[in-house]
Amino acid sequence: MDVLLDIWQRMTTPHAMLEPLIAWLTVAAAVLIVLFPPLWRLSRHAITIVHEGGHGVVAVLSGRRLGGIRLHSDTSGLTVSRGRPTGPGMIFTLLAGYPAAALLGLGAAWLLSLGYDVGLLWVLLLLLALLLVQIRNWFGLWSVAVTGAVVFGVSWFGSPQVQGVFALLVTLILLLGSLRTSLELQQSRSRRSGSSSDADQLARLTHIPGIFWVAVFIVVQLLCVVQSARLLGFL
Repeated sequence: MDVLLDIWQRMTTPHAMLEPLIAWLTVAAAVLIVLFPPLWRLSRHAITIVHEGGHGVVAVLSGRRLGGIRLHSDTSGLTVSRGRPTGPGMIFTLLAGYPAAALLGLGAAWLLSLGYDVGLLWVLLLLLALLLVQIRNWFGLWSVAVTGAVVFGVSWFGSPQVQGVFALLVTLILLLGSLRTSLELQQSRSRRSGSSSDADQLARLTHIPGIFWVAVFIVVQLLCVVQSARLLGFL
């Protein structure tokens, strides 16, 4: 019981905002991570986790049966759900993946704007725990478990400033990384036809060109980035 009370107190005790210089240095670090290929290949696994989690959440909310989630070492993933192969449920499930990280980043920015750095980290831990029970392959289990261990370590052992920097860094990577994945999606679509990407599956279901759905992803992500920047005081 004392441990639970300690966790609750940590989650609900707001921290002071980071100093502007530290906050901007964290922004620079996030941009470097997203743009520098070796760092991006590593951090992209986190975006894939959220991407597939977004498919899973919306599949359940739309009445589909979630069959499991697989995460692969090449940063791809697969969410299996059962239900009608057409209709609104399938469309919303496909729509959810690419904007998921940006929307989570927006929610994270809101919590950070209130000072709940540790609260954000524990929310992420809860989401990872819920996702873990749906993982159906060893690499996926390892990926989610290691991510959870890192988040827990910072939330439990890190100083308030380390927690604040880490929480802001994760938030920015979610926002910027989500946007990069959509740009990469369109690049890959332009190089090959007959793709099985979310945008192309949406095109086949709705008879609206895939480029339209990529544009929808990017617009949602940009709106999340701008609103998050406002919440965090960067604009």
